[in-house]
Amino acid sequence: MNLLTIIPAFLLAIGVLVTVHEFGHFWVARRLGVKVLRFSIGFGKPLWRRVSKDADKIEYVVAALPFGGYVKMLDERECEDGCEIAEHEVHRAFNRQKLWKRAAIVVAGPMANFILAIVIYALVFMIGQEAMRPYVDVMQDSPAAQAGFQSGDQVTAINGVETTSWEDVRMLLVEEYLKSPQLVFNVITQDQVPMQRTLDLQGFAMFDDEGGALDKIGLRTWVPPYDVVVEQIVPNSPAAAVGLQAQDKILSIDAVKPTGGRGFVEYIRAHPDQPVVLKVDRAGQIQSFSVTPRINTERGDAVATIGAALAAPPPALRDEIYFMESYGLVDSLWNGAAKTWQMSMLTLKLMGRMFTGEVSLKNVSGPVTIAQFAGVSASIGLTYYLGFLAIVSVSLGVLNLLPVPMLDGGHLFYYLIEWVKGSPVSAETEAVGFRLGMAIIGGLMVLALYNDFTRLLN
Repeated sequence: MNLLTIIPAFLLAIGVLVTVHEFGHFWVARRLGVKVLRFSIGFGKPLWRRVSKDADKIEYVVAALPFGGYVKMLDERECEDGCEIAEHEVHRAFNRQKLWKRAAIVVAGPMANFILAIVIYALVFMIGQEAMRPYVDVMQDSPAAQAGFQSGDQVTAINGVETTSWEDVRMLLVEEYLKSPQLVFNVITQDQVPMQRTLDLQGFAMFDDEGGALDKIGLRTWVPPYDVVVEQIVPNSPAAAVGLQAQDKILSIDAVKPTGGRGFVEYIRAHPDQPVVLKVDRAGQIQSFSVTPRINTERGDAVATIGAALAAPPPALRDEIYFMESYGLVDSLWNGAAKTWQMSMLTLKLMGRMFTGEVSLKNVSGPVTIAQFAGVSASIGLTYYLGFLAIVSVSLGVLNLLPVPMLDGGHLFYYLIEWVKGSPVSAETEAVGFRLGMAIIGGLMVLALYNDFTRLLN
């Protein structure tokens, strides 16, 4: 992935998400009569600064470190030694506001992220996005194979909840598994026969390490069989050395007929440094070649290849598998809200399972992984990048609502205590909570960066 794509896509994503979050705090504070002193996107040395022309003289700043931001409000507790707040402005200090006003200002940041996610998802649904029909391919000796799944089954429902796309299956599988390890799939076979497949995952460690849930149970996308044709030969590769050419049709590999490009590639990868025999049709002439897959470390390959790029599946076959998923304005907004709620609850549940040890800490990702996903989604297309923004916006909203000191949820927890006991928590309690919050957030950042660099090294 090109850094010229990753860096701008990542910075744009962080800029949008942080700006929306902080604007939530800013907008509600202003509407409730609290004086705002500074609105900053980023921390550290200001790169850009402007002061508003109104009486409040609000300072707008874009700073050097983009990982966050803040809204500084008039607050007597943050007044340095010897400073005084003018008597006519004391009533506009944050600390002088009623409990519900302070809570509203604090919760406005995460709520802005959820609203952004709803709007983005609605926009994606209105624009329309290519979706894949939920046909499944089944891996041998997997839980799915043991449950009786057959390649070409189309999943129509999981535990009675309808599925129309591969994305629906992926999300519902995790959602329903978190409720119960026994899943009932409604499928339509290749012969158009409706059937049920019962998948019992009792004792199955779904989240013990990284990896997709569907891959772990042995389900993946299925494509109807099609001819495997060479589109291009890489110079100085094993394929070039034995004389393979573009437009060669692969009839068999070690006497086994490939049913598609994925099966052919997987066979090649499974035989590094082992000769394989290819029978090809070249303009009506049948020829055989013995080629040895290699791992080209100089070029940065991680798996064995022969240096032959394959042609894409035929357009007619693609039309059979893919469809355009789009809705009108009202349905898009409804689906956007439902999708945001679904992602929020799923994120919260997985976080909870992380504390109990059911979800591996290897699943925690940091800025490096997020940047990679930003670059990948941006390179695929606009709707995929928007979907990425929505997912991260939901995650940011959920994370900030956790009852951890320093986060918005920590402040809300203090306000809950204040509401119960009738008075604010003491300064000493806040100081201890601040140090605890720093330790928790610092530990999570170290873990996230460790996971990021482990992924890069692997």
